Amino acid sequence: MKLALDHLTITDTAPIDLIRAAEATHCESFCLFMQSLDVLPRMPEFNLIGNSAEQRELKAAMQAASVKLDVAYPFTLGGRTDVKDFLPGLECAAFLEAEFVNALVYDRDDARREDNFLTFAEMAQQQGLKVVVEFFPASQIVSLDDALALVSLADRPYEVGVNVDLLHLMRSGAALEDLKAAPDAFILFAQICDAPLEPHLTRDEEASAQRSLAGEGGFDIPGFIAALPAHCQMSVEIPQEDAILSGESVIERAQNAVRSVRQICYR
Repeated sequence: MKLALDHLTITDTAPIDLIRAAEATHCESFCLFMQSLDVLPRMPEFNLIGNSAEQRELKAAMQAASVKLDVAYPFTLGGRTDVKDFLPGLECAAFLEAEFVNALVYDRDDARREDNFLTFAEMAQQQGLKVVVEFFPASQIVSLDDALALVSLADRPYEVGVNVDLLHLMRSGAALEDLKAAPDAFILFAQICDAPLEPHLTRDEEASAQRSLAGEGGFDIPGFIAALPAHCQMSVEIPQEDAILSGESVIERAQNAVRSVRQICYR
């Protein structure tokens, strides 16, 4: 089973170390934050966008490790977003040969949200990049249906679609049957994790810092994977703050996360 190692699994790593962890876990690809974010306080300071020397160094490391970039973050469309400002980030993602760029959408104005998203999708296409929208209960695209409605406006099946995070799917109140019923051509990427059926943490803590290893929560991970279309690519996105506090290394946490997904799927 082909899996990507998501940067959120080991947010306390710089991009070059993320590649080493992907190689150590025998993942064929990874998903990358191209710059550090304040909302992820454990992430070291870095910014690949506009830094051609660091981009070249990272690309050489990718080639040496034989891993590719699946998804590049972050592209957040808010009410004050000037979509043209995303061009350097899109150029960075294209240079690193990412397949997808991930969009989170927070703009409350319906018309502006749709116009900006379509402009963003067009800009990405010009760079040879596909687009996935990640729905998230704290955003303005809170559900699978919301994401499908937005990406359908672009009318570019297999190129503009949805990134289905299992945690967000379950917390939005949806079921695997809803995912099965979605048009295959718009389900392009998926993020795998586990968690208790009833949340024990705040939404932000759970999403960004503490998820369960596969098999240690209540989600039907094999059923989730079976509900995805065959072309859909997948990543392991399991941040574990408790493992950091217990002293587990970056490589140990990455290996445990990826191993848990592989084991539960081959039981």
